[in-house]
Amino acid sequence: MADRSKPRRGSMGYGPRKRAIRQFARITSWPETESSEVRVQGFAGWKAGMTHILMRDTNPKSTSAGQEVRKAVTVVETPPMNVLAVRGYKMTSYGKQTAGEVWTDVSAESPANLFPRLANQTRGERDVEEGRKPATRGGRIPKRLSQPSEDALNSLREQDLTEVRLIVCTQPDLVRGIPSKTPEIMEIGLTGGDIDAKLDWAVDRLGGQVGLEDVFEAGQEIDVVGVTKGKGWQGSIKRFGLKLLSHKNSKRRRQGGNMGDFGTGYVRKTIRQAGQVGYHKRTELNKKILRISNPDESEITPSGGFLNYGEVRNPYMIIQGSLPGPAKRLLRFRDPTRPRNVVGEVDLTYVSTSSKQGV
Repeated sequence: MADRSKPRRGSMGYGPRKRAIRQFARITSWPETESSEVRVQGFAGWKAGMTHILMRDTNPKSTSAGQEVRKAVTVVETPPMNVLAVRGYKMTSYGKQTAGEVWTDVSAESPANLFPRLANQTRGERDVEEGRKPATRGGRIPKRLSQPSEDALNSLREQDLTEVRLIVCTQPDLVRGIPSKTPEIMEIGLTGGDIDAKLDWAVDRLGGQVGLEDVFEAGQEIDVVGVTKGKGWQGSIKRFGLKLLSHKNSKRRRQGGNMGDFGTGYVRKTIRQAGQVGYHKRTELNKKILRISNPDESEITPSGGFLNYGEVRNPYMIIQGSLPGPAKRLLRFRDPTRPRNVVGEVDLTYVSTSSKQGV
């Protein structure tokens, strides 16, 4: 009797399954929104850990409408981000290309407390000034050697731009739970208004900061882009979920039964073989923000701190469900590319701060 047919194991929609280039993901596209005012479309933060909450179900169509439900949530620490530059894009016959950049002026008059690394002040120097023990690690953002800001801005205004984005950097010095203290530089999109309005809005904020409350609000859904937890080189059973071969097999059980026909002359890339598992770039769509707050307003750190992370000392947000990557992984957020228009009120009744140390 012939075997019954069944779907193949292991989706090829995530191929090639190779390691990510770096620990934080790159966002190449930003969705178009109906916003009339210029605003930022993205942000970044460090994954602290997970806990659970009790919230009232406000969905009238739900079977538990009006009742308290228990949800697993992820806490992300999100200190403000520094605005370094504004970048313009133009459309060419080869696609979208960079038209120019306007960087903030780095001089002796720059506020050292805002851009300590831009002012070429190391973390150890600041620690000595503030009476702390100097750190052994540290990095700095290199000084930008480019044309004057006024000339660069005039050059941007004269070109036919199709998109304007901000170049920002994180502030890892404010986060004690991560080992790296080198700022990560990245792009975030702008939406609303025309090109001139976006340029004016961005230039006004050069050298300033962008906070989480300026980008998102509680109750809305966002996309989370991150790099998953790495598991190294694994076999096809763990990597694709292949079925174990019969115990009568004369060679091995944990491998594919057939690598292809003889006539092809090579092994196709669709054949499920061993390779890298984890440390892949993945995007979680439509994750709901349940709270945006500061530690001063509401305590979120559990007893003994988050496992493998520690305490949350900066602004944070609580996102429903799990997020890719381990603790301390830098995650990026953006407006949803497939919005569901389900922005409702969030009624949190309890947030667990019990110990997560397994005792």
